[in-house]
Amino acid sequence: MDDVYSSKPWLKSYDKYVPSTITDYPQMSCAEAMREAFDGVPDRMALNYMGTSISFREFDTYSSQFAHFLISQGCRPGDVVGVHLLNVPASFFAAIGIQKAGCVFTGISILLTAEELEYQLNDSGAKILLTFDFNFETVKKAVVKTKVKTVVVVSIADFLPYIKKTLGTLLKKIPTGEIHSLPNIEVVRFLKTIEGRPKDLVNVKVKPDDPCLMMYTGGTTGPPKGAVLTQANVVCHMKQMRTWTGFNNIGEHTIASAFPLFHQAGNFLSLWAIAMGASAILLTNPRDLKFMCKAMKKLKPTALINVPTLYLELMKMPEFKALDFSGFQFFVSGASPFPAESILDFEKIVGQGKVMEVYGMTETTPLITANPMRGLKKVGSVGIPMVGTEVRLVDSSTGEPVPMGQPGEIVVKGPQVFKGYHNKPEENANSFRNGWFHTGDIAEMDEDGYFFIVDRLKDMVSVSGFKVFTRVVDDILMEHPDIDMAATIGIPDPKRPGSEIVASAIKLKPGIEKSDAERKKLVEYMKERVAPYKVPKVMEFMDELPLSAVGKILKRELRNIMIK
Repeated sequence: MDDVYSSKPWLKSYDKYVPSTITDYPQMSCAEAMREAFDGVPDRMALNYMGTSISFREFDTYSSQFAHFLISQGCRPGDVVGVHLLNVPASFFAAIGIQKAGCVFTGISILLTAEELEYQLNDSGAKILLTFDFNFETVKKAVVKTKVKTVVVVSIADFLPYIKKTLGTLLKKIPTGEIHSLPNIEVVRFLKTIEGRPKDLVNVKVKPDDPCLMMYTGGTTGPPKGAVLTQANVVCHMKQMRTWTGFNNIGEHTIASAFPLFHQAGNFLSLWAIAMGASAILLTNPRDLKFMCKAMKKLKPTALINVPTLYLELMKMPEFKALDFSGFQFFVSGASPFPAESILDFEKIVGQGKVMEVYGMTETTPLITANPMRGLKKVGSVGIPMVGTEVRLVDSSTGEPVPMGQPGEIVVKGPQVFKGYHNKPEENANSFRNGWFHTGDIAEMDEDGYFFIVDRLKDMVSVSGFKVFTRVVDDILMEHPDIDMAATIGIPDPKRPGSEIVASAIKLKPGIEKSDAERKKLVEYMKERVAPYKVPKVMEFMDELPLSAVGKILKRELRNIMIK
């Protein structure tokens, strides 16, 4: 089809060292892609966990031992292992051990309720689950109704420096929880899973099209879906990233990110960092900004990768402003919009042109577009299509390309585009049309090929980078006996520019009083059913919700009413 996108106007904006395409994608598994770093820089620091330095040699050993454990548990290629953790060493060792055993990693948010956890475990078919001891009470309610046969329990104290572990335990500053046996499910500590295991390399052979990750995301209908990312998706995207950034030499960089591994951005970033021999600073608690500043001062990362709300909070901190930013090459911002005026203010602190806004999705491993590393970064733009990626903007109703400068739905092709949703044939049919993946997001493209996100088809709310699918919130609200009708939207968070607040408009059933007591009752109900960030922070009682002629709730009109 001949259109403005076929001419790829963005190519003229590529950095000089970036080719127009990639023809030599590696034909190997994710586990095999790690060997260059494990073998090439074995003595380099791979992870820094609150002062504990773990080398690539140690990382290689621990991950192989965990792979041996998985095999001893009867895991076979393609079996799914759930990782319900924050950024601690065990999470990383498990992520690579899972790949060495030929299994599939599924990341699980630690904020899920027992009901949500049970759904994901059952939908993915996970056989092994790694979780924290302080989450054990939630986990035990969920796993008894799933196919999980083994629960591996991790402690925040695992791999901490001796003094921090001792003082943290004595002063009860380390979150923990009691664990106990479960019927027909083995419960074992992570450190026991690797203790005494063989240290020899495990590398179960898998094919490029075999699954590597199953990462859950919202959609246009129904509950969360498992996006299946193949070995080729991940390995090819690593090649795209190395080409785009120019980070070609093994063992030269240090990266810091508070994105957890259960978030696809954090997951891919970690795999990419390991593969290129980069040292990773583990930021377990993204709210502990003072620790983050101390770690950056001491370990001097090359790059920081986070959501805009975190950057906005860092800007307020004297400790952050006092850092030496000369060694930082870029600050990647993604998952939600970074207000243009705030980018300019941030760059006054860290250096002009160092903020690199990107755009992507779980389904695209994740990146689709990015601003150039060294070339022109347009403030407010999510950049240009990454090397090896085709992008068009189309009319969502006809599928025809829209003219330059006009809004259209982003559709994409590329080696990083996922295989499809797990056991969701209808969703796959809706998402893939004529070979193009339909993102559901609306953007405009300028004459230089830069894209600007303007709206979205998917009714998602972004709460500090966490995506909330409003249909799920609506469905759960409608199950309450006091509610006649409910509709949820996102409204701007005045305290966190670029983030949103989950807000619900509610029509109560006749005889139910609109009161603070009723509102509190509904909030408590939601807290029991969904993760904290999905609970509506605003609940507005209305006599009637705006409806179309056919009875559809008009959320655009609702936004005009609720955003005052």
